[in-house]
Amino acid sequence: MAFPATRLRRLRATPALRGLVRETQLSAGDLVMPYFVHAEPGRLAIGAMPGVERLDVDALVAEAGECLDLGVPAVLLFGLPASKDPEGSGAWAEDGIVQQAIRALKAAHPELIVIADLCLCEYTDHGHCGLLTAAGAVDNDSSLELLARTAVAQARAGADIIAPSDMMDGRVGAIREALDREGFTDTPVMAYSAKFASAFYGPFREAVDSTPAHGDRRGYQMDPANGDEALREAALDVEEGADILMVKPALPYLDVLWRIKQRSGMPLAAYNVSGEYAMVKAAAAAGHIDERGVVLETLTSIRRAGADIVITYHAKDAARWLAPTQ
Repeated sequence: MAFPATRLRRLRATPALRGLVRETQLSAGDLVMPYFVHAEPGRLAIGAMPGVERLDVDALVAEAGECLDLGVPAVLLFGLPASKDPEGSGAWAEDGIVQQAIRALKAAHPELIVIADLCLCEYTDHGHCGLLTAAGAVDNDSSLELLARTAVAQARAGADIIAPSDMMDGRVGAIREALDREGFTDTPVMAYSAKFASAFYGPFREAVDSTPAHGDRRGYQMDPANGDEALREAALDVEEGADILMVKPALPYLDVLWRIKQRSGMPLAAYNVSGEYAMVKAAAAAGHIDERGVVLETLTSIRRAGADIVITYHAKDAARWLAPTQ
């Protein structure tokens, strides 16, 4: 029935009514906190990401414990090795920085879900996500063996979820095969299925010192203009054995999130990336926005678009804001 019999404002009159009919729920349990763990002692602030630091293993363990206490169930790890080489061998070394961090986190917080980002860019001296040919191009097929080797090393260290972010064709299948062959049949793969060649990654590259020494990543990361291709990427990852799909970045690609969720029906993650975080922090510091309101609205919009899991540097703050008042 039309107005005046139908008045949609009736259910907006009080906080209790709005809460009763709210369609999309956001809780700390939906969030994942990314961390940067480095081989140096102590903490190092990241200039482009206020409030985010590189952490040594001890500091990481303490920070992750705070996340758990706030109801954030999972962390995503990125590593900064003491040294780099053309193959990125620190990625799969038994004593690699991420492997050290995984073992320490699982010993201190067995209930914490530890997700290991899987890529070579933080470990290669050229900053690309795979091996290079003599001509300087990224060699997709030869990189798969190293990615699979890294996945096994991370699983052996105790990672709960392996998250390949390199965007090499066929890497999910190669990783799944390697994990199964080594007895890690129950270790899930969370694939960065639609990872776009985005301008929003700048602060992250400062954080992990992974800016390519030459060229860029447009030859393997997705063209931001392509939505149909994202569906194809996601479908291929499902065929190859992915357990969770991901879209990265989140806010410029909410339409892609929605389409992949509707098409696949798979558990879906979205990464609220460093540039998105930095913009909110800068605007809030300048007094242009209410940080709390903008962050919670942003994360809710990502959930509304179809994300079951939201990876965000705002996770700890958001968990505090979402906590029930006593």
